[in-house]
Amino acid sequence: MERKITFLFTMVFLTANLAWAENNEDPESNWKFKGFFQQALNQVTFTNWAAGGENSFASTSQARFDANYKKNRYTWENYLDLNYGLIKIADNPMRKNIDKIDLFSKLGRTINDNFSYTAILNFQSQFDKGYNFPNDSVVVSRFMAPGYLTAALGFDYKPFEFLSIFASPTTGKFTFVLDDDLSEQGAFGVEPGEKVNPEFGAMVRIEFVKEVVTNVNVNSRIVLFNNYTDSDVSNRKNTDVDWLTQINMPINTFLTVTLGFHLLYDHDIKIPKLDDDGVELYRRPTTQMRQQFGIGLVYNIR
Repeated sequence: MERKITFLFTMVFLTANLAWAENNEDPESNWKFKGFFQQALNQVTFTNWAAGGENSFASTSQARFDANYKKNRYTWENYLDLNYGLIKIADNPMRKNIDKIDLFSKLGRTINDNFSYTAILNFQSQFDKGYNFPNDSVVVSRFMAPGYLTAALGFDYKPFEFLSIFASPTTGKFTFVLDDDLSEQGAFGVEPGEKVNPEFGAMVRIEFVKEVVTNVNVNSRIVLFNNYTDSDVSNRKNTDVDWLTQINMPINTFLTVTLGFHLLYDHDIKIPKLDDDGVELYRRPTTQMRQQFGIGLVYNIR
């Protein structure tokens, strides 16, 4: 619980500091800052309800901060995206329903109006432990288990201000599992007992950020990665997919509706299939999906 409280205070602190940066930004500066903090709450309570139902409470926090630099032929785009949510249903223990750390940096040197040489560095992980409910003593994930670090060199094509298509034939993807128990299990694609799974291949990253109609803002990103150097030749035809879309629809200055969708597929990650009694039948790569909907308070910094 202390980590959860620390996380919330961290996001508030970052929001305050970004607000200070906005108020003190030099109008001639090559840096541009923006960001937002969003807090969504949901509660359902039943009292003598004949049709039945279970009380529930959910809270989701998100903070995103962007810092972009542009001067002459050089650009440097950076963002930090933090997301954490908790849910409690009836008398069940509190559990998380979303947990994400995403730190991204892209450095480019323009070739012409649409193309640039580009280098990308991306780190992803989570704040808190994840459990295999209903058995809340079995940890299935934690900070840096997994953790992902991706480094890529390639070309960025921007036919429009709202669309970026990055292609890299030289991409290093490193999966970290720094938890001893999970490492011994070979979780998240590492070899049993190993802490890192290095991969080298090709990547395509497509980003779409646009207000498609009035007060409907779409932020969508799809990343495709192929490990063409896999020691198992039969795996070289497989492509990892990471597709994240968030739609924000402001109601007014401080209220917004958010729709979210996240699809993942990684051939190295084996998902257990259980029978009706909770007994594991087998493990195999499976498409993972998460969706969310919420109405909450938002504070924008521009």
